[in-house]
Amino acid sequence: MSLPQTTQFQVPSSLDTLANVLSWFDQLYQSFIPKSAWIRCQLALAEGFTNAVRHAHKGRSSDLYIDLEVTILERQLEIRIWDFGEPFDLVKKIKDILAKTKDKPTDINSLSCGGGGRGLLLMYDIADYLSYEQGEDGRNCLLIIKQF
Repeated sequence: MSLPQTTQFQVPSSLDTLANVLSWFDQLYQSFIPKSAWIRCQLALAEGFTNAVRHAHKGRSSDLYIDLEVTILERQLEIRIWDFGEPFDLVKKIKDILAKTKDKPTDINSLSCGGGGRGLLLMYDIADYLSYEQGEDGRNCLLIIKQF
């Protein structure tokens, strides 16, 4: 296998397709990637995908799709998730969530209702680099980079 290896997948914007997304991701595993890093990336992918469906595409046309891309390099994994939602400042949102939980023992499950940010905090914790930016085509791209 030559690196980098990039694979793309497009799925309807539906939580019903999460199993297909995870199955596709599992097929990409390479033995040189530490299993712990792979599992954490799988969790980040699931969170990013479900956030795109639940938040970015909420109230939008049911025929929207989500594009996924995984690039495997020698020492890192890159996951890109494209959606058609309203862009937002990811760094500011994470800082706001962290500020709300500062000086309080946080039960992460308490953040799961009403857009509390649990998924964003999980991705922030997993990723070595995390960004969410609008591209020239009007889509947003969530980029998750994990080094191993």
